[in-house]
Parts: sequence; C-alpha cells; structure tokens
Amino acid sequence: MPREILVTSALPYANGRIHLGHIVEYVQSDIWVRAMRMAGHTVHYVCADDAHGTSIMLRAEKEGITPEALIEGVWKEHTADLRDFGVGFDHYSSTHTEANRELTYAIWRALEANGHVESKPVKQLFDPEKQLFLPDRFIKGECPVCHSKDQYGDACEVCGSTYNPIDLIDPYSVVSGAKPVEKESLHFFVKLADFEALLKGWLEDRRAAGGLQSEVVNKLKEWFADGLRSWDVSRDAPYFGFEIPDQPGKYFYVWVDAPVGYFAAFKELCESGRKPDLKPADFERFTQPGHGTDMVHFIGKDIIYFHTLFWPAMLHGAGLRMPTAVNVHGFLTVDGAKMSKSRGTFVNARTYLEHLDADWLRYYLASMLGPTLADIDLDLKAFEERVNSHLVGKWVNIASRCAGFLHKLFDGRLADALPDAERTRYDNAAKKLEACSALYEARDYAAAMRLIIEVADEANAYVAEHAPWVLAKDESKRAELHVVLTLALNYFRLLTIWLAPAVPATAVCAFEFLGDAPTCFDAARTPLLGHTIRPFKALATRIDPKQIAAMIEASKESLQAAVPASSAPHPGPLPQAGEGAKPASVAAQSPASSGPRSPAPGPATISIDDFARLDLRVAKVLACEAVDGSDKLLRFELDAGELGKRQIFSGIKAAYPEPSKLVGRNVVFIANLAPRKMRFGISEGMILSAGSGGGDLFLLDADHGAVPGATVK
Repeated sequence: MPREILVTSALPYANGRIHLGHIVEYVQSDIWVRAMRMAGHTVHYVCADDAHGTSIMLRAEKEGITPEALIEGVWKEHTADLRDFGVGFDHYSSTHTEANRELTYAIWRALEANGHVESKPVKQLFDPEKQLFLPDRFIKGECPVCHSKDQYGDACEVCGSTYNPIDLIDPYSVVSGAKPVEKESLHFFVKLADFEALLKGWLEDRRAAGGLQSEVVNKLKEWFADGLRSWDVSRDAPYFGFEIPDQPGKYFYVWVDAPVGYFAAFKELCESGRKPDLKPADFERFTQPGHGTDMVHFIGKDIIYFHTLFWPAMLHGAGLRMPTAVNVHGFLTVDGAKMSKSRGTFVNARTYLEHLDADWLRYYLASMLGPTLADIDLDLKAFEERVNSHLVGKWVNIASRCAGFLHKLFDGRLADALPDAERTRYDNAAKKLEACSALYEARDYAAAMRLIIEVADEANAYVAEHAPWVLAKDESKRAELHVVLTLALNYFRLLTIWLAPAVPATAVCAFEFLGDAPTCFDAARTPLLGHTIRPFKALATRIDPKQIAAMIEASKESLQAAVPASSAPHPGPLPQAGEGAKPASVAAQSPASSGPRSPAPGPATISIDDFARLDLRVAKVLACEAVDGSDKLLRFELDAGELGKRQIFSGIKAAYPEPSKLVGRNVVFIANLAPRKMRFGISEGMILSAGSGGGDLFLLDADHGAVPGATVK
C-alpha cells in the first residue's frame, strides 16, 4: 500500500564545510527518497543546519562576526554543496529559527508539565580566563587510566576508556590553555528513567519491524545495564542557542533543539505552499501519534544515542509520535584508512565537485552501501575503474553504440513491435530488475547495483552477438537491425529507470535523449515502441586519473589558508569534534591513488636481537565470537599450550563475518605483548594477520604439525 513518509537526514553542524564523509549520508537518504517515490509512496524530505553551541559562538568571536552572520554564510555553502550533489531536499532550514524555538519551548513545557524534568547542582570545569563552562571536548589532559597525553575530557582515544572531565590529570582548556577550575552550577535534566520500559519495548519493536538494525539495539542495551540516568539538557551562559523559558542565563544544550529542527523544517514546508500535497494541517498528521504516517531518520553511527534514546523519550514525554525507523550507516574511509588532511584525502564536497561529477561518487557509494553499520571505503582506484566500467562501459555505451544507426537508417524511430524472442528477453530482464525495488527499500543499494550491472552485461552481450555495425552494412538485414536497435535501446531505458535514484542528473539527460520521462518503476514493465528518440549526446565520460590527482592536490592546498565565512563560500576550518559536531560520518581517510605510485620506502632495519624480543606462538582457536557493542572486534579464546588459555580481542570482524568458522584452526600471536585493558575485557596478546585492513585481512596459519604453544622462530 502507498505510504506517507517524512524523511530526515542528520543535521550538519554549521561550523564548517560539507565533506565526503557527510555526503555518504545525504546520498544514502536521497537515493532512498527517490526510490520510494518511484515505488509509488508519498515522501517529504527535510533537513537543516545545526546552528547552536559553544563551537559556533567561539568561532564567530574569533572571526569578529556575530554567530548569526557565521551560520548564514555556512548555510548558503551547505545548501549549494548538497544541491550540486543532487540531494533533493524539499526544504533545508536551520535550527536557529522562530519555528524551531516555538516547537522546542512547546516540547519543554510539556515535559515539565508531565513531571519529566528535574534540576540539581552540577560541578563542571570552568575556564577562568574565558569565563566559560567548558564542554567535554574543550578540555584535554592526561588519561586517568592509561596516562596518554592530550586526551579529550570524555574519552581516551588510545585506550577507549570513558570518564568524567574532572578525572583528567593536568587538564587544560582547549580554548585558552588555562587550567580549568571546578565550579558548581544549577542544571536541568530530563528523567530518562521515566521512559526506560517504554524505550526497551520501542527498541525491540523497531528491530522486529526492520526499523532499527540489530547491531544498534544490542549496543543500546549497554545503557540499560545500570538503569538510565537523567540527561543533562542545560548549559550556562555564555552560549549560542535558545534560552530556557523562565531561567535567565540557562540555555538548551544543542542536542535538545537539534532534532526538534526536523519538525521545525517540516512545519515550515507545510506552511510554505510549495508542495501541492502538503497543507499546514498536515503537520499534525506526521508529528502526532495515530495518523498512519511514517517518520524515518538517516544518521551516522556516532549519534545513535541521541536519536534512539534521548529523542524518542522527549517525543513521548511531550505526547508526540516516535520515529518509525532510524537507519544507521557507518563511517567513510579512503583507500582503507582514515582521511588525511596532509595527504589530501580529507576532501570537501566543493573540492570534489570542482574536479569530478557528482553522479560518479553517488554511483560508487550506492555500489558499496548496504543495510548494516559497516564502514564504507572509497578506494580511489576502484572508484575510477567502477565508474569507467559500469557507468560508461556497460550502461551509457549501449546508447552510444546504437543511437547513431537508429537515426541514420530509421529517422530515430524505434520499431513498432518486438518479435516474441526479443519481447521475452525484455520481459525477463524487467522482471529480474523488479527485485531492485525491495533492495532499495531495504537500503541494500549494493545488491541493487549488482543486479542492474548483471542485466547491463546481458544487454551488452546481446548487442555484441547481433553486431548492429555489421547488420547496418547489409540492406537486406534492415528489419533485423531495427529490432536489435530497438531492444538495445529499451535495455538502456530499463537500466536508466532503475539507476535513476542513484544517478539522477545523468538519468535526466538519458531520459531527455529517449524523449521519455518515466516517474515510477512500473514504467519499466512496458518497452518503448514506435517512439522517436533524439540525437545522442555524450552522457558520461570516463574518469581520467589526473582528475583524481588534481582533487587530492587541491585538498592539500585548501588547508593552507582558512577563508572567513563572511567573505567567501568556504567559511573557516573544518568542523571540530565536540559539542554539536554531529554527523561527520567519517573515520577519515588515507593517501589517494593518483596514477602510478612511487615505490614505498623500505622498512627500517632491525637486529636479530630486536626480533628475538617478540615471543611469537602458535595457538588453537577454542572460541570466537563478535563483541556486542563493537563494529570491528572479535573475541578469541585461545589454547596456547604451556602458556594456558588466552583471551584476545582482534579488529578483524569485517574480514570474518562468521567467526564461529574460525574455531579449531591455528593462529599465530604475540605472547609477550603487555595486556591491554579494554571496556570489553582484558586482551592478552595480538593475533597476526596480513592485508591492508577492513575486509582485506587474512589470519596467519601454521601447518598441522605445529602444536598449541609452539614458538615461531
């Protein structure tokens, strides 16, 4: 049955540029919206800049402009970047609007009236020079667990421990460098414990309905282990945001009004009159429970808690509807590693667009995106090869090889009918591709792209087998040639219909060439016959490796000087991790492929004594399982012979998705590595593997004669 759906993407923080990590999410959600519309559903798609928080206040101060001027400049840049990547929001707003203030206040007053708010004094670290209470990420110091230096105030990036900022050793303010002092202040809290049973039930219901991935639900269970604690929702002046009603000098924490921004953006859309299928009264149908509409969020895995615990609790506490689905995606890497500013692989959206076509990246991401939380790797060489092979060589090539013959010999007119054999070929291909509708809805775009390319291969095989360039030389074969060209171009149209959500701009050009503008997947069931097409113009060109190299070089250069937001379309530095820096969706990236690589420098030499310091042993895997709450770790229990049993955590989950199959095999591990305390337990060594990382990892093995505990020499 047709559905009515409100779709949102996580709000980019208005303190920096859109980069390719952000683009993963907006492409994922935009493809879904387009596919759902082509499947016959009514979809409203909104987003906004997240415009509040300490980071924005401090950056504006540094640049000598008002926060309002800063966020206005960033908003213009964000909207341009997203538009040029083909992301078709119905409305793109900002959280710093009167509509958002009114809705935030209404939700807050409802929470207060229903008894879900409490206040109590809180001790925080205070910057005595800036006269500012410091958010966790504006404090650094020595980790109280592993004693690593320069760790943030909420978690250690070395050992993974979490802690209170006041537990840091020798803390300092990132803002001024001053040593913070403890200071007490009255804070306001939402009592999440009031919603514990409700949230547990909602999470399981959403899992069962396909509205939340199992990995997400399993991770969230950790929060219920000791009962949900009250959520601190206030911040002290100075702060850029909405002041809490009747509480002078107290402001809503950015994560209170940010998700309300979804509703505010939608309310503005309903009242704008821009969509004939939306009226002001429709706002309540999508935000109040019991109206049969859906609300679907797309987010990165770094902001799960806010969207699956805090936000649903706020909504229910205020008598509003809860989300139908929260679709969570992984981070982006480049060439299997973190984005690197120095190597030019931290690429801004605008830098990419200045060198490469948006649909190229959209297609590549679609070919990699599935319904899980797995990270997505932008392998720049594979990106080049996939675009050149799939989009140009297998899809566009069908039209470019056939259209000229149709115009030269048949005035551009397709045959009025297809013989039974050709019609059966077409119907079989159309039937096969109908599976893409469900794959799009399930967000398994990679499977949909594989199926589309499979049919593209069938089409190209048909063209190669019948060789229209040969038939065209024989006037007696005109009728046969006409049929071949008609089926080939209908293959092209069929593929275009199913590719359209992923490559919308190129699809529009393809439909213009065909003189046909299908708006639903159902149009693919019937071939285009007796129809005149237009002369063919190039729809896509191959990627030149020099374009990628130029993009990488430009990304390096863009770091040399930050341009103020008030004077140019690229305002200031990249977003910093911290309060409000939400949907970065990046695990960052590594050196890009840009043509032939220079030989890597050889490894530094060591002495035999250095090697002898490593105690390498053979062990047999007794048990192996995925670690709840981790996207990368497997827990191994090893028989190490005379050394006894060992527990080791290894980050190879992507390479071994069925860990139980590793039980019984031999592995090699470092036995004298100092044990490491992790939040999942103690890891007593390191298992060796070969490969570049992610799914490209292979465990080292030992011949069957090697017994557990045997020394590797």
